[in-house]
Amino acid sequence: MKKKDSKSGEVKDGKKGKEKNPKKKHKTRDGQKTSDTHNKTRDGQKTSGRHKVHDGQKTSDRDKTKNGKKKADIEALNGPKRSKTQNKISAYHNTRHLFGANMSEQLEHGENVSSLAYEVGRELGLSDKECEDLIIAGFFHDIGKAQISNEAQGRDCMLVEEMNSVRQHPKAGYEILKRHGFSEEICREVLYHHENMDGSGYPESLEGANIPLGACILRVCDVFCALIQDRPYRSAFPPETAMKMMIEEVEKYNLKVFLAFQRVLHRSPDGSIALPEVRPEVRGVWKKL
Repeated sequence: MKKKDSKSGEVKDGKKGKEKNPKKKHKTRDGQKTSDTHNKTRDGQKTSGRHKVHDGQKTSDRDKTKNGKKKADIEALNGPKRSKTQNKISAYHNTRHLFGANMSEQLEHGENVSSLAYEVGRELGLSDKECEDLIIAGFFHDIGKAQISNEAQGRDCMLVEEMNSVRQHPKAGYEILKRHGFSEEICREVLYHHENMDGSGYPESLEGANIPLGACILRVCDVFCALIQDRPYRSAFPPETAMKMMIEEVEKYNLKVFLAFQRVLHRSPDGSIALPEVRPEVRGVWKKL
């Protein structure tokens, strides 16, 4: 028998006064009740019908770790996201600039300096022994960089620290050659091949006549050969441009040596600036090293 509630107007069944259309109740796997607007839960937590719960976190059914995969792919290509501070610091980090030359590049540079120094020595009328010393010193002039580079591996150096380290490579080269029994003349040429006539060089800021002649020869040859070779931080300069750049800083070089150096580079029939061909006697010395 149905009765009508005078206050609410709702129709109730029988004597118990139940509602006609009660909301359905569902049991969860743990025996707990929840409304039909929610699905079963894991570990007793509620989640909407559009989501599933995994370890207490909500993820879309349609999004099966796509976002996570995309993030991983981006990090693999670009590296992890860095803060502004980290980016500013990285501007001073230098992993390829000073220590980046590989062995083949170092060998090519050493051979170019060695051969050119020999030609300049001959142009200046030096003895056969002095010219042979230039071949050896030119070939090994940057050998100290190998030691400095090995010591720098694994360190997060800033550019200024790297510069200070690189300025030690002439001393390191001197010590290496000395240990292997090379003459004092050859070792001193390597030690002072970054000294300038105006006192602006390193490692001892020598100037003028205090710099050995062999070191002055290596200085001009080293600068020119470095400028016309590709480096990790720049492309090679054309020989003509390299010569102009050196002329602008001619006060750094021994003038007598610099003029002989220019004569050697202008030997080609067309007057263009070019490295001379390597002589057989130079290659013969290299084979003995």
